[in-house]
Amino acid sequence: MKNFLFILFLFPLFISCQTEKNVVSKYAAHVGDITFDEKLDNPGFKKCLDKEFGIQYYNDSQGFQYKGEKISIEESLKSAKIQGDEKSNGYITIRFLVNCRGETGLFRVQQMNLNYEKNLVDKDLETKLLDFTKSLKGWIPKNLEGIKVDYYQYLTFKIENGKVSEILP
Repeated sequence: MKNFLFILFLFPLFISCQTEKNVVSKYAAHVGDITFDEKLDNPGFKKCLDKEFGIQYYNDSQGFQYKGEKISIEESLKSAKIQGDEKSNGYITIRFLVNCRGETGLFRVQQMNLNYEKNLVDKDLETKLLDFTKSLKGWIPKNLEGIKVDYYQYLTFKIENGKVSEILP
């Protein structure tokens, strides 16, 4: 009887030690990583490093890396004359990956109202700003210890009365 109870108590221990092989996680390797989505992303866009490696914008001291800096983007936006519904107010953030060749891909969009609550500001304006962001070709590859790396970047457009009043960061 003692042996039976001993085995009965050890049995759950042996079962819990079993691990599954070839388990694929549905979660990204790092918080904030963007995974490829065949419905949204250009299959021609390629990361340069390991598919699960990308520098986050907050992990880098080089700052904003664009030819002509942010002012160049602001001037391009001004000449594009993009605007939406006059009733639109809030933020449209476009986050994407810049690879080691300065090419962009894996674009994701989020809209928020002026209280930073998830909200649809203006779908048409979102499309125009996404197309504008995709057209930017001055992204500078970043170096990490002498190696060009992929990195995440974002642009947040502050919308007031249907017009972009500011680009963040």
